[in-house]
Amino acid sequence: MPKVLITPADYDSVRTAVERVFECFPLPLAGKTVCIKPNVLRASQAHEGIVTHPAVLRAVVEKVKSLKPADVVVGDNPGLFSYGANEESFWQTGLMEAARGCYRNIGNDAVRVAFPAEFMPSVSISRAIHEADIVISLPKFKTHGLTVMTGAIKNSYGYLPGAQKALLHRIAGSPERFHDLVVEVFKLRVPDLFIMDAVVGMEGNGPASPDLRDIGLILAADNAVALDAVVATMMGAAPERLRFLQKARADGLGDYDISKLDIRGVLKPLPDFRLPPLGGSAIQDNPAVQEFIAERAQLRPRADADLCNACGTCIDQCPAGALAMNDDLPLVDAERCITCFCCQEICPEKAMTLV
Repeated sequence: MPKVLITPADYDSVRTAVERVFECFPLPLAGKTVCIKPNVLRASQAHEGIVTHPAVLRAVVEKVKSLKPADVVVGDNPGLFSYGANEESFWQTGLMEAARGCYRNIGNDAVRVAFPAEFMPSVSISRAIHEADIVISLPKFKTHGLTVMTGAIKNSYGYLPGAQKALLHRIAGSPERFHDLVVEVFKLRVPDLFIMDAVVGMEGNGPASPDLRDIGLILAADNAVALDAVVATMMGAAPERLRFLQKARADGLGDYDISKLDIRGVLKPLPDFRLPPLGGSAIQDNPAVQEFIAERAQLRPRADADLCNACGTCIDQCPAGALAMNDDLPLVDAERCITCFCCQEICPEKAMTLV
């Protein structure tokens, strides 16, 4: 029976809650490579509640390092409004310092993997996540205008570097298909442990709403469907009505039936919790957001002839093999480009621009 831990916490004493998480969900970390993935939507201040709080990340990193892993990588691919701003997002949020020297720009190195052809035949996923022995996901307790809530499953959408997220948003075309898409991305590498920052949560029209809610909890589980079912219940959303949870259960990833979960702690709905308007379609029907997505999906890299020194780094690092040298200048094959923008982030001369 899947376990979900619900334990009181605040940011000053969150290490105690994290210790309890690892007692409840022990992991064999000695000698292993560990990737810790917080939720880093975009550059913001920690008090805005948009990202996993740095106090939670710091406590997890320190606990993991005490268990003697071979290597620890902290990283994420910031979301819809922060492409190409990985380091900036970590610095502004305070997560860079909280990573305790373990931060890595995981958007700089990616591998291409197969994906359901109804969306795209392949996608690029950060190598640090794809090849880690252990992946620990640190989602944030938040609402989401398209998926109603963002949690354990949705946090894995940050596996994808570059503009793939925007392109897939566009390809999905409807809230229902986007729910299915999120689950498919999650399945690329199912994390081994989930530790959710629910000390301060977000209600209203997330994932970047100003409407914060003091909750005072850390939630944890080794099964994403179980954790998200608990979060949905706390928000007042029936888990069985959320399409991504229906899809996840149908794919054998877990069960959202609360009666079938071993809940360690007190589960109770938050009174008068405000869910997003329009039943989760607020983002999908927002013309400004849709215009932004369309613009990002159409972008392609181009080398600046005045800056490029023809080193070939972008060609070597392109996971889709979409770049080739032509008269000492890399050119992109627009049909093969999967808009991961690894070339832009890896270029030592900052010669790659997006057009």
